[in-house]
Amino acid sequence: MSRTDRGGPVTTRPGPRPRTTAPDIPHQQLDQQPEDPEAREWLAATVFALPGVVEEPSGISVPGARALVNQRGEPSCCPTAFLTGREFAHLHPPPDLSLHLTLPTAEAEAVIEAGWAEWHPWVPTGRLPPTVVMVYAPRTRDEAAIVEELVQRSWRFSNCELGPEQTPEFESH
Repeated sequence: MSRTDRGGPVTTRPGPRPRTTAPDIPHQQLDQQPEDPEAREWLAATVFALPGVVEEPSGISVPGARALVNQRGEPSCCPTAFLTGREFAHLHPPPDLSLHLTLPTAEAEAVIEAGWAEWHPWVPTGRLPPTVVMVYAPRTRDEAAIVEELVQRSWRFSNCELGPEQTPEFESH
């Protein structure tokens, strides 16, 4: 079990990591999608109900991706808490069903270590900051609850509730 920097413990994700298209773009999950859509439907309904969050088409992802856009405050406290504009996360459409989101670097590292995520392929190249991860599609309702906690952490990060992120300069996309 890993521990996020300021959150609670991150339970280790059971089983092997899914296959993804990394290092290619678009960054997508290729297997281990849920067989029952209930977990994904619950996750979407829950995260789009966060205060100040509106659903919009993603400004950076594939067609059909559903962006979580923070309508609160200004993103100036931590620009690395956003994927683009005020979008801090997005849910990929079927058949992928993974999501990209931002977390403080130490939390992103803990989530990756626990098997829930991987870096976006542009993080190692410096085109994106080490706050951007792909979180794997939840396969069950229990996994969806863990992923929902990660989305809440990302939302809190975008609201400047987790403190400023000190990251090296990165190439703008």
